Amino acid sequence: MIKQKGFFMFGLLLAIFVFNIACFKVNKLLNKNQIAHIWMFTVAFQTMSELYINLKYRAYWYFTPNVDVYAFLPLALLVPPVNILFLNWYPYNNSIKEKVLYFLYWEIFIVAYEVITLLPEPWGYFNYGWWNLGLSILVDPILLFILLKYYKAFVRTAE
Repeated sequence: MIKQKGFFMFGLLLAIFVFNIACFKVNKLLNKNQIAHIWMFTVAFQTMSELYINLKYRAYWYFTPNVDVYAFLPLALLVPPVNILFLNWYPYNNSIKEKVLYFLYWEIFIVAYEVITLLPEPWGYFNYGWWNLGLSILVDPILLFILLKYYKAFVRTAE
């Protein structure tokens, strides 16, 4: 079962590898404590969100619509490094226009990546119930904003 699942998870495993390498290679802003803070916040926030969106409302799911140990991989190993990349490159001291453009660029990137995850296996691993890309386009900036506010309120000020 694991070997079979490993083959079917090729796209996810490749993404985990690429985003983690990128996260730790390009990080110039966050120290180890801040990375751990963001990583834990991401896992906790994402897991709580998934309980409702995936398991209760069946909006979308990873691999299967049921509780699946493999669904923990994107929650714990894929989303945190992406959030760290977002925070690392965020234009903190730039104009509002540049900040809005930064959110727009990330929105395009996230939606493009989501389209790839919807591909058939072995590349894709994400499935829609009643969710759609339009909802992702609306929700993703809110999630990035929450991440940024958390970072500014609890992580950056703690140092």
